[in-house]
Amino acid sequence: MTLRLLLIPALALLLAACDIPGLGPDPRIAQREAEGKAIGGACRYAVRGIEECYQLNPKALKTAVFEGWREMDQYMRENKIEGQPTPEPKEAAEEKKPPVAEKKPEKPAPAVKPAVADKKAS
Repeated sequence: MTLRLLLIPALALLLAACDIPGLGPDPRIAQREAEGKAIGGACRYAVRGIEECYQLNPKALKTAVFEGWREMDQYMRENKIEGQPTPEPKEAAEEKKPPVAEKKPEKPAPAVKPAVADKKAS
């Protein structure tokens, strides 16, 4: 009987130090949080507002994006780092250019009407 009483705490101590697979946090969740923090930090460094960052990355976790943005903001302020604005994509730059005057089409070719042949019923 005393052997059983000693065996139970010994077994509990052995199992307490083990990492049982499947009982820890899901690694995909940790990865999504890390990606969100990286996105937020990159947005802050690129001199983007947090709202714009949310719009550009709708699938990212907003809490993680904000946390990364805030951490990068604090780091940049402490180390007196200026952000680097990203260049605009070509598509956006083309949209902002003034429209080029379009050529007016020349006079349209006259429409040719098919000749209607009168056929007499015989």
